[in-house]
Amino acid sequence: MTTETALTIADLHLLAEAGGLAPSLHNSQPWRFRPTSDRLGLEVHADLSRAVQAADPDLRALHISIGAALFNLRVAAARLGREAAVRLLPSGEGAQPCAVLDLSTQARTRQPFGADLYPAIAGRHSSRQPFTNRDVPEALIADLISAGRDEGVTLTVLEEDGVRRVLALTSEAEAAMAADVTREAETRRWLRLEPSYDGIPLAALGSHDRDARVPMRGFAGHPPRHATPAERFEALPQLATLTTHLDGQADWLRTGQAMERVWLLATDHGLRASVLHQAVEIPDTRWRLRDTDEGPGYVQLVLRLGYGPPGVASPRRRVEDILDPSEE
Repeated sequence: MTTETALTIADLHLLAEAGGLAPSLHNSQPWRFRPTSDRLGLEVHADLSRAVQAADPDLRALHISIGAALFNLRVAAARLGREAAVRLLPSGEGAQPCAVLDLSTQARTRQPFGADLYPAIAGRHSSRQPFTNRDVPEALIADLISAGRDEGVTLTVLEEDGVRRVLALTSEAEAAMAADVTREAETRRWLRLEPSYDGIPLAALGSHDRDARVPMRGFAGHPPRHATPAERFEALPQLATLTTHLDGQADWLRTGQAMERVWLLATDHGLRASVLHQAVEIPDTRWRLRDTDEGPGYVQLVLRLGYGPPGVASPRRRVEDILDPSEE
């Protein structure tokens, strides 16, 4: 049923707050939200001033981040009793907005994703602490795979040989990144924007756990410079890849939505997650992340899943900084 009820200021703030809690590379939060002219929808724009240029020159990670914010907006729309009809790239690749949500229709159900994921938006954090050796139940894995598939993305939970291959490529990529002076300087600039990183003083951080990446000291044997004492990470972490058939901006936006849907569902079940960015940021290692036995595809993300500490909330931009004023 179509509604002519315009979004109120309170509605817009609820939507923007939810969208602004999405994950992003270096916690860059590269999004802006703007109500449509009839105030029956919301535009999602890329804030290119917050692009991470050295690590993300083609803006792939930026679009994945925006896709994650977009999924949070869809969940928040359901909380408002509205159904979100999404158009990706309505003006084509490279043009703004990246997506438009039509919120003029009343929701047919308050749980369009099979569960109320709205509380998980605020509870979802990257956990970079050691996980336990408790296995993820097969039924939950099946639900996570289904959640990714519903967003048009393939989630593959890796077996032991796949995990070891991905960890080796992650270690290789991390070594290359540590030798890239431009990338290292960019990382430091982003970190200086925050007083601390996940509650750890910046001065205590080593080279391999300075940004939104899983510490590799427990995975690949590269001890960080000036690091705090190493913790015992799980011997063989549970890893999953998110893969698309094509590799354009629409695929990146879908990946972000799939990642956030999977992550919120995991959070709702007490499962923790974090992203291994390293291997997908280097073109050569990203190409070799593919499982050739599964045919062509583009690995967009590597997720680490497990049970353990929930992680700490990252600083967020104010709603006033990401929500453009409505044009009356």
